[in-house]
This record gives sequence, C-alpha cells and structure tokens, in this order.
Amino acid sequence: MAEVQDVFLSSFDEYSSHHFVPLQAGKVAKAIMGCRTSQLGGHLDVCDCGYEHPSYNSCRNRHCPKCQTVKKEQWVGKRKDEMLDERHLHTVFTIPAELNALVLQNQRVLYDLLFSASAETVKDLAADPRYLGATPGFTSILHTWGSNMSFHPHIHMVLTSGGLTDDGRWKGGGEFLFPVKVLSRLFRGKFISGCRALYSKGRIELRGENGNKVSRRSFSALLDDCASKEWVVYSKAPLNGAEGVFEYLGRYTHRSVISNNRIVSVEDGLTTFMWKDYRDESRLKPTKLENVEFIRRFLLHVLPHGFTRIRHYGLYASRDKGSRLDLCRAALAASGRKKQRCKEPKPAESPFEIVVRVLGRDPRFCPRCGSPLAQLPLSRAAPA
Repeated sequence: MAEVQDVFLSSFDEYSSHHFVPLQAGKVAKAIMGCRTSQLGGHLDVCDCGYEHPSYNSCRNRHCPKCQTVKKEQWVGKRKDEMLDERHLHTVFTIPAELNALVLQNQRVLYDLLFSASAETVKDLAADPRYLGATPGFTSILHTWGSNMSFHPHIHMVLTSGGLTDDGRWKGGGEFLFPVKVLSRLFRGKFISGCRALYSKGRIELRGENGNKVSRRSFSALLDDCASKEWVVYSKAPLNGAEGVFEYLGRYTHRSVISNNRIVSVEDGLTTFMWKDYRDESRLKPTKLENVEFIRRFLLHVLPHGFTRIRHYGLYASRDKGSRLDLCRAALAASGRKKQRCKEPKPAESPFEIVVRVLGRDPRFCPRCGSPLAQLPLSRAAPA
C-alpha cells in the first residue's frame, strides 16, 4: 500500500535540489522518511511458534500521517470528560484566496490573527443580547489545506449553542446562534483591520513574485479589494449528543495534510490520490501530481515551530476551567433544559490501552498462537 512516506523517499532529494527548504520543513521531511523504519530503531517480536515481526519506532511528528492516532484518542478522551452535555454547533471561518500569499509569507502572525479575529467575532456577538447575551464555550482548530492539498487557511470552531449569563443562569440560543452574514462581515472587518495594524507596526510584509516588497499603496489596495468581497463563513448542522461532539471534532484536531488511505499509487515520479470535490456534490475523485509538486504542497502546511493549532475560549478556556464548568452544569440543570451527567473523574487511558483498543488485540501476545512474545532490541540503521 502506497504512503506519503513513499513519495518523500523517492523524490525529496530531487525536490530539495531545486527548492529552498526551510529548517522546520526539512525536519518534518526527515521525520516522515524515517518514521517506523530501521533509522529510528525498534524491537523484534519473536514467538516460539516461529512468528517474527519487526516493530520500528515512530517519529511522533505532528505532521506525520502515521503518528497522530494515540494523541488524538488521548485528546478526545480528555475533552469528553470536560465538555458540557449540551448541543454544540460547528462553524467554519475562511479568508479570500487573494490573501493566501500574504498569510504564507507571515504565517505565525497571521495564523494568530485568524484565531483572534474569529474568537473575538464570536465573543462580541455572544455578548449582544440580540443574539445571546451570555458567554459560550468554544474550541478552535486551524487547518491550512483544501482537499487537493492547496493552501486554504481556515478555522474550524465548535461552540456551545448557549452560554452562561453574568448572573449565573444558562441561556440557550437559536438553531445556529448567529446569522451567517453577520458573522462573516464582523470577522472580515476584524481580520482586515488586524492586517492594517500589523503592517503599520512593521510586523508583516508582502513580497511580489519578483521577491521585492510591494508598496504601501499596493498593500492597501489588496486589503481594500478583499474588504469589498463577501467572505465565506458557514455553519454546519448542529451536533446533537455530548458523546459524539468531540468524536466528530477529533476528525479535525490531529489530521495531517493528507492521510495515507487517500494515496492510490506512487510510481514513475507521479502520485495519485483521492480528493473530495465540494463543487461537485462532494464526490471523491482521483488526481495525479508529480512527486515534487506533491511534496511542495505538503510542505506548505508545516506549522511554525511550537505553534498551537488547537485553542479553547470562553467557558472552555483553560484558566479556572473546572470550577467554571461546574457552575455551567449547575445552571443547565437548574434551567430544566437537560439533566447534566454526573462527572466522576476517570483515569485517562494510557497510550498502551489506546493501542490495544484501536488494534483490537494485545500486541504483547502472538497473533498466530496467543503466546507471550519476546522482544529483541533492533539497533538504529544509518540513513541511506
């Protein structure tokens, strides 16, 4: 079965000989190429029945499509214990494609602005009595890609359908909480004004295809043009049932640019993969790229070092979260809208327990005869 790793192993040297590779992107490429290979070492599972199987160590890089399952399951389990037993909504904030070059050239600062502009939009509207007049809880996740691996920065947000008032009551909202056009225009205004402020302080810049900085007038014209457009902000159908909310959100939190199960083949310098065409009723379609172009698109989405791509706000913000959520559960129960489940603290699943649950078997025992496996260390092999 073909994987993302196969694309990098076959063509990264060719790609790096013709393209500048930033330090962080180079680290990601090296991690993906070495993941679960002899380069990282591991152990050999051995059974008296003759069964042998090498198990190599994972790179644990957050951009690697092989290394996110355990982290995702741990994250989902923790969120389930914390979340309110209340209906949640899913909203997506996007920016015009005309701003893609600006964001790519100023990633850390403008990704932060994406978070703050979308969060402040929700906070401002939630505080308005015409829409809610209370504080909701919400979690935001940054994605930078479209289904075909193109650069498409946007925020996925899951928020409670109601909130806690200043006097400690729970107040429910409407089906979608806020009108989409109001969301879109307020978000547009906050992001554009944020770009202007950052530019005036010299914290961001824009360079043209020739590598030279564009003039202040051209930069302002770009923002003026984007400010005149309607931005795409949309709400998906409400999510019902507390248990399903973060299982659903888990699809977005620890996803890499493309999963291995979408790769059809890697051969003759070409990679074929499946993508979802949202303009054609979300049909799955195959597409083919040269390996170097596949790698170029993949590396567009490497995040700045240490950048936090999952953030919590309002009722779900980290500070004093436990006591705040207890108040919310009491308020929800008092409102009579829904009886809140008793939140007994549960020990978190260990990584090993997650592996057993996902695999459906205990990897310490032979899959052939069921006997305990012996483990022999495998030393690291030098990179090819």
